[in-house]
Amino acid sequence: MTEPHPDTQAAAEAGAACPADLAGHKRPTQAEAEAAVRTLLLWAGDDPDREGLVDTPKRVAKSYRELFVGYGTDPVQLLQRSFEEVAGYDEMVVLRDIRLESHCEHHMVPIIGRAHVGYLPRGRVVGISKLARVVDAFAKRLQIQEKLTAQIANAINDVLDPVGVAVVLEAAHQCMTTRGVHKHGVTMVTSTMLGAFRDDHATRREFLSIINGRSGTFEG
Repeated sequence: MTEPHPDTQAAAEAGAACPADLAGHKRPTQAEAEAAVRTLLLWAGDDPDREGLVDTPKRVAKSYRELFVGYGTDPVQLLQRSFEEVAGYDEMVVLRDIRLESHCEHHMVPIIGRAHVGYLPRGRVVGISKLARVVDAFAKRLQIQEKLTAQIANAINDVLDPVGVAVVLEAAHQCMTTRGVHKHGVTMVTSTMLGAFRDDHATRREFLSIINGRSGTFEG
């Protein structure tokens, strides 16, 4: 099993001490979280004291810190360091096929897909890894896809002040593939277009052409 990336590990530890706004609720202790998992195991009809499950509450609580590390990550901070020495480059910057892993806030089951992010710089660019990390910062929380798409686009727009931002997410939701209506092979597509990507049809078409160059699934 591969070790977690140092940045991920650090963010996970930070997330443990720096949760999102809990609206006045006290964050449970590790022991309380493990007790809650034991309760769910009992409710599901199994014995939490049998050999295969005895350490499951501890494992689940630990995995939650990684799965929801986004609550302790500040997307604005990720984007703060930008570069102006770009030799006058002012064309589109696109990062496509970013692996997307999130969880549905309604059923707490996985949302798996990919994100495509583009922006038109206004004299400043950001390291491409930061775009992927911004996606993770919002995705590693309980989400609905529509809100997630807007959050990514708005963060990039607010911090970098580009000419425009475009974000397209394509994802499968296990809340409808492994339960409920059981519709397999269904992909949800959402997009947020800001600035030039919303106002200029040619700019939007160029972005969609770039992200469809390999995926070919989103028509706009």
